[in-house]
Amino acid sequence: MREPTIARNYAEALFAAGERAGAELTETFVVLLEGVAGAIEADERVRLALESPRVPKPVKQRIVERALARRAPEQFIRFLTAVIRRGRQGLIPAISRQYQALVDIKLNRVHAGVTVARAPDPKLAAEIQRRLSEITGQEVVPHFRENPRILGGAIVRIGDRIMDGSLRRKLLALRRQMLGTSRA
Repeated sequence: MREPTIARNYAEALFAAGERAGAELTETFVVLLEGVAGAIEADERVRLALESPRVPKPVKQRIVERALARRAPEQFIRFLTAVIRRGRQGLIPAISRQYQALVDIKLNRVHAGVTVARAPDPKLAAEIQRRLSEITGQEVVPHFRENPRILGGAIVRIGDRIMDGSLRRKLLALRRQMLGTSRA
């Protein structure tokens, strides 16, 4: 099996465990899994300790158990130790992404990349989120990025769909229109 398929299988197993234990636990697992994946990706020492063949699997499992004791539900700790026992700890970031996708489907939620000329204030960010939710019919989680080259407006990407409402695109379209009519 390929890594994305394996990561998806683990994510589905954790999702099922969370759903059996209660919806609030499913969402708690999102935060915990993102935290563990973030620690692995951000701290070279954590990644090396978990991926090194020199560190025995039982030692890795104890490290994870101690690190998460009193911070995570027992089901989550058991899940991570099972991942380590099977030598799949390198897939934790991919499992996290797959798990997030499953929770998003369950909650009818999509993520949107929103490029703006400058950072929006909280009121504008909330309005953008509300309008995108209306357009898509789903809860939209906007992820803002700044790019002063668009001059104003916004470029929104949801999945493979792009909505370009940037001032730069509008000016370029106006320019093409004016150049096209001046030749006639």
